Amino acid sequence: MVPLPAYVRIMRAGIGLLLLAAGCHRKPPPEAAIVNSYARANACASCHPSHAKTYAATGMARAFYRASPQTMTVEDFSRDFHHPASGRVYRFVRRGGRFFLRRHEKGFAGRETNVEEKEIHYVMGSGNHARSYIHRTPSNRLLELPLAWYAERGGFVAMSPGYDRPNHLDFRRQISFDCMFCHNAYPDPAGGPRAGSEPVFPDQLPEGIDCQRCHGPGAAHIARATAGDAVSAKASIVNPARLSAERQLEICMQCHLETTSEPLPNSIVRYGRGAFSYRPGEPLGGFMLFFDHAPGSGREDKFEIVSSVYRLRQSPCFLQSGGRLLCTTCHDPHKVPRGPEAERRYRQACLDCHPSGSLSRNGRHAAAAACVSCHMPRRRTEDVVHAVMTDHRIQRRPPPGDLLAARREKEAVEGKAYQGEVALYYPAAGAAPPDAGLYTAMAQVVQKSNLSAGLPRLEAALQSSRPQEPEFYFNLAQAHRAAGNLQQAIVACRRALDVDARFLPALRSLGAALTLAGRAGEAAAVLAQARQVHPNDSVVLHELGRALHLAGRDREAVEALTAATAADPDFPEAHNSLAGVLFQLGDLARAESSCREALRKQPDYAEAHANLGGILAASDRGDEAAYHYQAAIRHAPKLAIAHYGFAALLAARERFDEARAEAEAALRSAPAMPEAHELLGNLHSQRGDWPRAIAAFRAALAANPEFARARVGLGAALLASGDRAAAKAELGRAATSADASARAEAAALLEKAK
Repeated sequence: MVPLPAYVRIMRAGIGLLLLAAGCHRKPPPEAAIVNSYARANACASCHPSHAKTYAATGMARAFYRASPQTMTVEDFSRDFHHPASGRVYRFVRRGGRFFLRRHEKGFAGRETNVEEKEIHYVMGSGNHARSYIHRTPSNRLLELPLAWYAERGGFVAMSPGYDRPNHLDFRRQISFDCMFCHNAYPDPAGGPRAGSEPVFPDQLPEGIDCQRCHGPGAAHIARATAGDAVSAKASIVNPARLSAERQLEICMQCHLETTSEPLPNSIVRYGRGAFSYRPGEPLGGFMLFFDHAPGSGREDKFEIVSSVYRLRQSPCFLQSGGRLLCTTCHDPHKVPRGPEAERRYRQACLDCHPSGSLSRNGRHAAAAACVSCHMPRRRTEDVVHAVMTDHRIQRRPPPGDLLAARREKEAVEGKAYQGEVALYYPAAGAAPPDAGLYTAMAQVVQKSNLSAGLPRLEAALQSSRPQEPEFYFNLAQAHRAAGNLQQAIVACRRALDVDARFLPALRSLGAALTLAGRAGEAAAVLAQARQVHPNDSVVLHELGRALHLAGRDREAVEALTAATAADPDFPEAHNSLAGVLFQLGDLARAESSCREALRKQPDYAEAHANLGGILAASDRGDEAAYHYQAAIRHAPKLAIAHYGFAALLAARERFDEARAEAEAALRSAPAMPEAHELLGNLHSQRGDWPRAIAAFRAALAANPEFARARVGLGAALLASGDRAAAKAELGRAATSADASARAEAAALLEKAK
């Protein structure tokens, strides 16, 4: 018999998944190699065929799988799906035994444009409520595609959650380790990379959550059972029923507790832990901490797609049960009953505490009443508006109103995220680990929920605890940058790199912060060193290209930005930045191609539309330029550069009143934009409105005293208004500027002023 201390160690240990290549009937490897190892997903079926058969029909077992002719059976390949909010059109495409999602838009002159097609490699979701489609990139990242299938009303296609708006992520939403943690068996047999690292996945992925997610690594159990050591085999696997009520519930909570879908954050996996390193039986708080809106914020009554445990824990039945009411009180993880069988099971779970006689005597309940339909009604969720779920908050009476009424996406209606205190939710304050205060301080700032109050709290917590994980200092840097404290952000990035000189997020952020601070040369040096450590990181390459451009090293910038687009062809910002540098170098053809590629990857990319408008205007294609300027303004109404470019185009076409309105719109968004002031000065001059023209030119020079064209315009306006002395002074200064065309124009006006 295994002694108790070893049994406890076995329960708490565990690394890996899918290491045992065979089932139960192969000679096991040495004991040391298998104690903490996972077995193949189907290895349990040999000894537990009944459980294996019923579990295979559950939603968990069918949570993730390859797209194939056998699984892609509910999609309609015969028609387009039009998304009115974004103007994009999608279609499922079948080509042989492979499946794709295609997107296009109606572009300039009604032509089809921004055509993109991604292969569907995986399906995420059992289809009981919904299923999403996943694309694997050549770099082994996973992308969620913008269409999803929903089971309501017999099944229909609509936008994925968070996509039903004009500007959405389209083909660019990455599947994080957090997503994979809850929707599949562990993909990494050693616990995975550090939580929060780049979500790059192995070549081969498991398909569906297996038994070991609740029972822990099974290789040792199988080996000992195969050897005939039944007692040792039983001790070497986690049986949740033998755990405390708290540990039992935590096995469910690891995936079924989400306090909110709003980015507070909802939870933080502890830094230094592997993304897939939680093992059943260990305290969940040792792996991750959960956070919520502050009590009294008015947001505690939210009902969301992953709120089952959150809502259950609010129920009087749960709170008064003394740990007796668990998820498994009603749910058998090995089997999901349907129809009348399910109704009987759930009703009996209620009657175990509330005998039917005591309820029916008062006349309010029929003896055979179905408890769940009233006390746990099905409702439409607030965050996934096409899904209907059971509300696990057990209530005396159902909430008022039509619980199944159609909803719009919450973010599209409210338009802003929560701002306020972020509270530790689990483990509760009395059972919180010693470093809970540090993580709670960080939770205030990582999603900018409580930025101004959270920054000093995080600084103080870091000063007190001095953690040795770079993520803490990196998050401090990001918070300072969000608050506009660039120098403090730079210092915090360097603190992160003092802990780990190779820490990629801090290398990226340090370079970007130095660039924003106007220290482009220093940024380029830092990013060049980062490139040596991470040569194929597209973000490092992009930031390096931007820094080199601002440092006046455009040829080198083109090389770095071209490398960024090669490292990640789906990176729209890199394509757009490359277009901007190429335009500066006069390579209009390549600049246009890069801009169009940026828009193919992100059709609502306003800056790329504005840049393409400028390129097309310089190529004498004014109608198409106007189309892209207007598209930029539609996607980003406050984008000053788009209003300014459109104003310049309208002025060149002698549509002066419209040009003046666009120039004024540019200045409402960017009051210190010298080019817009100068253009407005010229437009006022065109009307002979010399006082306003003079004021506009003076505003341009206040923003940029070296702006020679504005000084020439000011001199001309002063001359026209009769102030010859002031005009000569301004023109004299312009005649000595570095701008050759301004010098020539100023000299001609001075000659006229004699």
